[in-house]
Amino acid sequence: MNFTFGLITNSGDEDNINLIIDSIERQNIPDYEIIIVGDYSGSRDNLTVIQFDETIKPSWITRKKNIITENAKYDTIVYCHDYIKLCDGFYDGWKHFGDDWDIAMNIINNKDGSRFRDWVVWDDPSYGNGRHISEPWCKEPLFFEGRAALAPYSYSKTEYMYISGAYWVAKKRVMQHEPLNEEITWGQGEDLEWSKRVLAKYKYVMNRQSSVELLKQKDVIFRMFE
Repeated sequence: MNFTFGLITNSGDEDNINLIIDSIERQNIPDYEIIIVGDYSGSRDNLTVIQFDETIKPSWITRKKNIITENAKYDTIVYCHDYIKLCDGFYDGWKHFGDDWDIAMNIINNKDGSRFRDWVVWDDPSYGNGRHISEPWCKEPLFFEGRAALAPYSYSKTEYMYISGAYWVAKKRVMQHEPLNEEITWGQGEDLEWSKRVLAKYKYVMNRQSSVELLKQKDVIFRMFE
């Protein structure tokens, strides 16, 4: 399995970006590339940096991620923000898990080792224990409201799920057919809009054999199903 690792940044935190690249290089993947969209001055093997004019539209992460798709050389693309690194065994886990899917998730650990927003249910009518929210980090009202919670990894009704924009894995053909909506930006529910658009159409799976880890602690927002 070959990988394009697409990383978006505007923070200028090159120390974190170097840690992320180190974590990719440690996997010993035979064929991979790294695409960084944003400001980064370093130079590594298999790395392409695409500069981005942040003044065009503030927080225009949808455009950045579509640029990754447009420039990806390999069919399996990892989309990730600049504070998430791979854990050891990431590549071996994906090799063992296999390639029979369209969109995929793996375990995401917060910096303290707890679960982050990996396998998330949104608005499943058969569950009433989720927290009814309009995403509190949003700058503007969302398109959807719903009951959201971290689901057991065995949960399989993927049409009721949500993929956090911080991290996911997808096939290039899927992202070409269903790009992110560039009319909306970070904080406007761009990841929820995309999730609701694609999850009823494509095979979405959970790989528990690979994991990534946040380099900074972030609020999960969603609670566990009870």
